[in-house]
Amino acid sequence: MGGESKNSVLIVDDEISNLRVLTHILSQDYTIYTAKNGENALQKAARYRPDIILLDIVMPGIDGYQVLAELKKTAATEKIPVIIVTGLSSVEDEQRGLSLNAADYISKPFSSMIVRLRVRNQVQIVNQLRTIERLSMLDQLTGVPNRRSFDERIEAEWKRAAREHSPTSILVMDIDRFKNYNDTYGHQQGDAALREIAGVLSRSLKRPSDFVSRWGGEEFVALLPGTPLDGAMEIAEGMRRDVEAAEIAHGDGSVSKVTISIGVNTQVPAQSSLIDPFISAADKALYGAKAAGRNKVIHAPACEPQAAG
Repeated sequence: MGGESKNSVLIVDDEISNLRVLTHILSQDYTIYTAKNGENALQKAARYRPDIILLDIVMPGIDGYQVLAELKKTAATEKIPVIIVTGLSSVEDEQRGLSLNAADYISKPFSSMIVRLRVRNQVQIVNQLRTIERLSMLDQLTGVPNRRSFDERIEAEWKRAAREHSPTSILVMDIDRFKNYNDTYGHQQGDAALREIAGVLSRSLKRPSDFVSRWGGEEFVALLPGTPLDGAMEIAEGMRRDVEAAEIAHGDGSVSKVTISIGVNTQVPAQSSLIDPFISAADKALYGAKAAGRNKVIHAPACEPQAAG
């Protein structure tokens, strides 16, 4: 598959021969996990989060219907498509499976081609939904994560930092005099500048955990988990320099330049700490950088964590 990671399939069946045959049919195209009973199936589904589950119905202990019901009750597994593979052929059996939100049915004895096609169809749906979700989290102009993506990321990182008592830093950045730039060169060139600056800011971050997004308009924000103030200031200064050095190409072969101002804030959140005051303090520092002459980095004063209530 060209080096790309394979989609994964969990095959659940108490008959070893069925596990072997289904694994043989699918293993060339997918990463395969197997389970021999319902309890093991639930454990592996939660652990591996497969893209698709092939589920036998008649098994000792927890049967396939119970497994399907449990999968759909659990947040981590409720959206995994389940294809029922069964020798039960009555209309009532099929209705019961579909009423529990099974994605599809494969009857035993099964055809290799039918198995491949039905799994492929479900995998295509999963991948299409992921693409739509991924695109909804990206800013369409610049290609970097958008405000929605940032909101989800900071929520998760904030909780983790509170659990681990580790510092989190945020950089709020604004392109200086961007209205003047648009008025001078036109909005199309302004869009080109936004794309160029987004790329510069993304390349300035070295760690996989660091995260930059477009906040809106000409404003960007970077989240730096586990980063104390001195480290955040160093990264912010590097970003400021990189943007100042960047050349924005014009259609006629000429180039232009812009600068950014950056407000920085760092906090070790407590369990009850609020995110909004944390961001607001960085935003105030940004306005301080603008007031100090632009193309500067200023950090918010150290403050006690602000808690609810």
